[in-house]
Amino acid sequence: MSATDPTAPQPGEGPAVTTGRTLFGEDREVVAARVDGALWDLDRPIPAGAHAEPVTIGSPDGLAILRHSTAHVLAQAVQRINPEARLGIGPPVTDGFYYDFDVQQPFTPEDLKALSKEMERIQRAGQRFQRRVVSEAEARRLFADEPYKLELIGLKGGTDESSDEAVEVGAGELTVYANVDRSSGEVIWQDLCRGPHLPNTGVIRNGWALTRVAAAYWRGSEKNPQLQRIYGTAWPSKDELRAYQHRVEEAAKRDHRKLGAELDLFSFPDEIGSGLAVFHPKGGIVRQAMEDYSRRRHTEAGYSFVNSPHITKGNLFQTSGHLQWFADGMFPPMHLDEEVDADGKVVKAGQDYYLKPMNCPFHNLVFRARGRSYRELPLRLFEFGSVYRYEKSGTLQGLTRVRGLTQDDAHLYCTPEQLKPELTRTLQFVLDLLRDYGLDDFYLELSTRDDGPKFMGPDELWETATATLAEVAAESGLRLEPDPGGAAFYGPKISVQAKDAIGRTWQLSTIQIDFNQPERFGLEYTAADGTKQQPIMIHRALFGSIERFFAVLLEHYAGAFPVWLSPVQVVGIPVADEYADHLAGVLDALRLQGVRVELDDSDDRMQKKIRNHTLQHVPFLLIAGEQDRDAGAVSFRFRDGTTRNGVPVDEAVALITGAIASRAQITTADDLEPAGGVPTGTAATSLRDASVPAAGAPGAAAAGAV
Repeated sequence: MSATDPTAPQPGEGPAVTTGRTLFGEDREVVAARVDGALWDLDRPIPAGAHAEPVTIGSPDGLAILRHSTAHVLAQAVQRINPEARLGIGPPVTDGFYYDFDVQQPFTPEDLKALSKEMERIQRAGQRFQRRVVSEAEARRLFADEPYKLELIGLKGGTDESSDEAVEVGAGELTVYANVDRSSGEVIWQDLCRGPHLPNTGVIRNGWALTRVAAAYWRGSEKNPQLQRIYGTAWPSKDELRAYQHRVEEAAKRDHRKLGAELDLFSFPDEIGSGLAVFHPKGGIVRQAMEDYSRRRHTEAGYSFVNSPHITKGNLFQTSGHLQWFADGMFPPMHLDEEVDADGKVVKAGQDYYLKPMNCPFHNLVFRARGRSYRELPLRLFEFGSVYRYEKSGTLQGLTRVRGLTQDDAHLYCTPEQLKPELTRTLQFVLDLLRDYGLDDFYLELSTRDDGPKFMGPDELWETATATLAEVAAESGLRLEPDPGGAAFYGPKISVQAKDAIGRTWQLSTIQIDFNQPERFGLEYTAADGTKQQPIMIHRALFGSIERFFAVLLEHYAGAFPVWLSPVQVVGIPVADEYADHLAGVLDALRLQGVRVELDDSDDRMQKKIRNHTLQHVPFLLIAGEQDRDAGAVSFRFRDGTTRNGVPVDEAVALITGAIASRAQITTADDLEPAGGVPTGTAATSLRDASVPAAGAPGAAAAGAV
């Protein structure tokens, strides 16, 4: 909508002032305006001829404004209760906001309750957010008692627009936002801020909550004072807040670090070091199943398997460009091979060796090891390669952010004519394989370069690569989101964003075009006309890393992996000791089919055995008593407590192996293919005492006693 169409002024009046409110004021969902691409407050005058669009409260921009405005209300509440509190910054973040404070005593849960009540009073008062441009001198006068604000004022014009500090000063002019009483016009409280904000505090409604307190160093540096940070969340409605809180509760239950300990899958021993995981036997089984299936699919798709060492001379990463563009993410060098004589004189210079952060330079050397013909292209090299990255300790997070990781790394070399079809094929392969692991809700993100110094190579190659990726992404039919400036230093990329079972988005696979490394390594192939040509390189990580993908699947399935990935697929539980031999024979038959089985012949009561293995999310519990033994059968108990009784042994083996082969998620009796001729729920009198509800399902039917 153009800002040149306000209601015309009446004769004798001055020209009408156009604001976002005059353009969109009838719509209560509109909380700001986007004017020529920039976010503005609704009351801010819009120049003639500017293009203005409404920003609704439920949009990404509207949510950020809602959350930032709620952070201001929090800060006002803190200083009402504790006038000595000094203000840090209060930016919006994913799903919420925070504000940092310098206070004498850390905040307590009781403090949060009191602050919430004060925030409610400010919200109900409907105070107007009023923007004012100020000079640096005036800003320093207004915030003379706020040392952290004064420091930010000194950063004006030099603040990274992507940083949290940018919400205060950004670049260019300084602005102050005052909270103004709607009746008297009195300024009640004010803060240094770039804005924009909601029209008034009443628009915040009741979809917000304070969530937790944490300590945080000022501007993220341990050299600075430690402040108290209060986190909160804000949504357009109470229902949306409750839905978010439910997602948070569900995410806590699914936290892979918690599940990893409960299910005995992996750990991070202090003796090894931060960000370095060890996988326990059960976790190793899951990982092996993930890798084995991936290897099989890669073989079918025409990939060749290679292996490379964990360490190399620094010159390799000088050639690849990693030392120039990625050195901060690499472990420090080890100076080796130096030789000295008896007098301490160096007779042979040493060299710096590095733990590898990437596999791609090694694969380039494999390509370059001999002459290549166009007939060999596309050449697809694949490796489960362990790499090491020196992540800062504060960024480490379970398996999702580690220092030692294993990439399912592929590098594809092709001719220019093969580039687009190879990209299309690769993207389809990636999506199909992710679906096989149970993820099927995707969108794509296209990461491109910006004008910064962190990218190498000529502009025309970047433009060609970016255009090709955009075409392939568009033809996939998936939603494509832009990611300006998010490219790797050597080329643009497509990343696959996948939603899990509770709606969270994870960045998984990446596909990147690279014209630069083939040139830097002098890669070439003999074309059909006999000339030497340079191949185009495609970097492709499907899982991203085994560790991170393991964590994603663990949280996606809440620990209850599908049968084919479960560390233990079947546990046999005899009703009494005399039926153990019968079950052992059934498990032997399954073991011969490659099924992972255990026999629980411990002294525990049967009810406890069932509960223990249910808590471990074992897909199939096979229970046998007298009737089952005499009939050559077993009874199934599933994860949700449902049962299928009296299933002949051969049929049971076929059902289980079929479920594994199908990669299905079996939770209930209805998920399993019907057992021919065996009515579901047939009574098995030998199981009448096994009345143990499924974990988390009070009152569920007893195993075999329906």
